[in-house]
Amino acid sequence: MRAKTLRSVFVPVLLLFLSSPSQAQKLKVFISVDMEGITGVVHGDQTGAGGHDYNMARKWMTADANAAILGALDAGATEIIVNDSHGDQRNLLLSELHPAATLIAGSPKPMGMMQGIDGTFDAVMFVGYHAKAGTVDGVLDHTISGAAVYSIRINGIEMPELGINALVAGQHNVPVVLITGDKAVCEQAKEILDDKIVTAQVKEGIGRYAAKNLSSERAQQLIRQQAKAAMEKRKEIKPYKLNPPYRFELAYVRSSQADNAMFVPGIKRLNARTIGFQTEDYITGYRLLRGAISLGRE
Repeated sequence: MRAKTLRSVFVPVLLLFLSSPSQAQKLKVFISVDMEGITGVVHGDQTGAGGHDYNMARKWMTADANAAILGALDAGATEIIVNDSHGDQRNLLLSELHPAATLIAGSPKPMGMMQGIDGTFDAVMFVGYHAKAGTVDGVLDHTISGAAVYSIRINGIEMPELGINALVAGQHNVPVVLITGDKAVCEQAKEILDDKIVTAQVKEGIGRYAAKNLSSERAQQLIRQQAKAAMEKRKEIKPYKLNPPYRFELAYVRSSQADNAMFVPGIKRLNARTIGFQTEDYITGYRLLRGAISLGRE
């Protein structure tokens, strides 16, 4: 009788200890949030301070981010870092962001859209991303800087921002599991990364400055649902990697922008508007690429 009494006390205490937060498995998620792929955004005036409907678009951006955060939490996430990755990177509304997330904001940041990523994360999500420059029916299509960049190739592959940034995550052995945005960027994600990647298509482009959008409510439901699904299949999705050396080719919009880049040691002129360089370490190349793009912003 005494043994039974002790068991009835000991077992529940043991179970409580094993299930306590300090003993729970940690699940870290990194979310990079851009703006052109956000639900409802169709024009540049919505994506910059002082532009028409910018303040409304900031709310839409925060709502899409919150939907991804909720989906991650539904799947058991214990820590979520959100990096504001658009423009001056001061767009997300901290007062409206889900309290479970920590926000990285402001620029310049050494790793830009991927500031904060490291090998302790279990998964990466790209929210509000857009297609690369020159994409048919890609809403606000561009690659990092519409004013400076015509195209970017890495090891011969023309890359959208999602590929350039996914390679950063891959260097830390972390997979990108979710993309949200328009139809074009969702298709590019499956083509360039892993076809198992989960997507949430919130709009379909009709040219560059128009789109058929889901309602905000439906888009947020979809993002939350797909974020949860992405987390649940994260172990099936491989981190995106290429073999070194990493050969970068940056084609500027104008030849004068390539002129500016020639002040940097190690950069070679490939043609009138294209420069190139090679690195053994991808992160080094990524940072040099960002610097070269900055030199092109005349």
